[in-house]
Amino acid sequence: MKTAVQKFGKFLSAMVMPNIGAFIAWGLITALFIEAGWLPNEQLASIQGPMLTYLLPILIAYQGGKMVGGDRGAVMAAIATVGVICGTDAKMLIGGMLMGPFAGLVIKKFDQAVDGKIPAGFEMLINNFSVGIIGMILAIFGYYVIGPVMEGVLAFLSGGVGFLIDHKLLPLVGIFIEPAKVLFLNNAINHGIFTPIGTEQALETGKAIMYMIEANPGPGLGVLIAYWLFSKDKTTKSSAPGAIIIHFLGGIHEIYFPYVLMNPVVLIAPICASVVAILFYSLMGAGLVGPSSPGSIIAFLAVAPKGEQITVLLGVLIAAAVSFLVASPIIKMSGAKNLEEATSQMQNMKAEAKGTAAPSAPINTGAIPGVVKKIVFSCDAGMGSSAMGATKFRNRIKPLNLGITVINTSVDNVPSDADIVVCQEVLQERAKASGPQAHIITIGNFLADPNLDALYKTLEQRANGGGAAPAPAAPEAAPTPAAEPAKPAKTDVIIKEGIKTGLPSVTKEEAIQAAGELLHKLGYVNESYIPAMQERERTVSTYMGLGVAIPHGTAEAKGEVKKTGIVMLQYPDGVSFGEEKAYLVFGIAGIGDEHLDLLAKIGGIIEEEAQLEKLKTVTSPEEVLAMFQ
Repeated sequence: MKTAVQKFGKFLSAMVMPNIGAFIAWGLITALFIEAGWLPNEQLASIQGPMLTYLLPILIAYQGGKMVGGDRGAVMAAIATVGVICGTDAKMLIGGMLMGPFAGLVIKKFDQAVDGKIPAGFEMLINNFSVGIIGMILAIFGYYVIGPVMEGVLAFLSGGVGFLIDHKLLPLVGIFIEPAKVLFLNNAINHGIFTPIGTEQALETGKAIMYMIEANPGPGLGVLIAYWLFSKDKTTKSSAPGAIIIHFLGGIHEIYFPYVLMNPVVLIAPICASVVAILFYSLMGAGLVGPSSPGSIIAFLAVAPKGEQITVLLGVLIAAAVSFLVASPIIKMSGAKNLEEATSQMQNMKAEAKGTAAPSAPINTGAIPGVVKKIVFSCDAGMGSSAMGATKFRNRIKPLNLGITVINTSVDNVPSDADIVVCQEVLQERAKASGPQAHIITIGNFLADPNLDALYKTLEQRANGGGAAPAPAAPEAAPTPAAEPAKPAKTDVIIKEGIKTGLPSVTKEEAIQAAGELLHKLGYVNESYIPAMQERERTVSTYMGLGVAIPHGTAEAKGEVKKTGIVMLQYPDGVSFGEEKAYLVFGIAGIGDEHLDLLAKIGGIIEEEAQLEKLKTVTSPEEVLAMFQ
């Protein structure tokens, strides 16, 4: 249930957050130029009305449509949302949040239905007219149906908020806000719920208390000051001042979450602080003219109405004081808690909220072995995912000089001297059976996973003299070919004909099928290798992280490989691999270790953000090929 709520909240907030700058621009124009503003100007004040009526709902809808249906979905969403806006006198921020994803889904389903059925030469005609005609229909539907319905929904929500305010019940919302923040629902609540409702409220009254509820930096500030003054753990005590600066001035509230998780009873402090602050603001009739993002004291005061800065600041200070007073005795009575463990817990929770987390508990519980000499990355075939993951992690720990060997193998062939095995969750039982002596770390993907980050942090601490002793210094075992990323790839492993750019978005299965067919067409594999690639994906995802997927066949299908080859399919709008999108799909077929040099090269490229982004957007196969030479 929590995961479902997180995903839904993440989706809502993802439509709003990229457009927060537009909300702030609207708020500042309102604060400065309306009749009661800092610099009253009738002409400039006229800008804020169209921004609220048209710009903000269309921007939200555009983003929602793009998330679901790519660029065509974004255009469809914009067209349809105009109909929603014109169908009611209410401001349709929430209407845009509904129509945007719906319009994107409609055009996505249409494109899937006609894929491969459009006669040659008619592609542009059908693509343009389909968006125009379907967009028109949805705009009409929005005018007569969505607009009036959402007006009723908005009236209900606004009435609910008004009821809470009129009956002095709004402070009770604070009971739920702080626990929700620690569960990483903060953005979902603030930008997915409070911002749209607050905008409607600000339209009527010139300001909105809803903007103040989640973004107030006071509750977290009090907790951090209490830990700074009274924590018995030296690491926690010394880290708190830096966290205060990041939280209070930078507006990154997530920085105090580990301090709460370290001692969950402390959660009472920010809850009490939030309740008291909302009560104070309610009694004073306070509000902000626009959303405060991030939740920094600077941003908080910047969008305060003219003449109300003192009131807004007092609410923050009151929240900080209450939080401090409640948290201090709790922290004093508590023993020395471990901030590192709490931070790791927070990272896993945050990743889970984003849909990227691996199970936090590996099969072999307990601490990482005191002496680590060999780390093995394992996947089903030991060919693609694990090879790249091993290369990236090997390069990452190389500067630590711990004398650790990092290799990749099939999950069924874990060597007996492996100290740690890194594999995906669904392979952990096979990993345990193959390497019972090894500590198992399960991950979601091989390139960007919180459990890999935690492993690296442990090894880094050991390299710096903390924790268990590192492995005895010794010459590293002969590296696999993947350890030499600078080596040029074999010219026949990847060729110009095996590189396809600018492909339209398809399903995961279709992308894998296309990669397999291209491998077959170029003579790398037999046709029977293609279903083995689909079977591999059904067993465990070949999504690597960072927008990269590397589909390949099962271990049993290695006999269907005629020669080593790699193909690359680029999807600028992405292909959904579960909760993530792959923009680069590398189809792989390998005999022995012949493909590892190229995988290492791929790993080296995607480690560089600029190179990775170039690879996702470059249009020339020749340019792609040059990057691998």
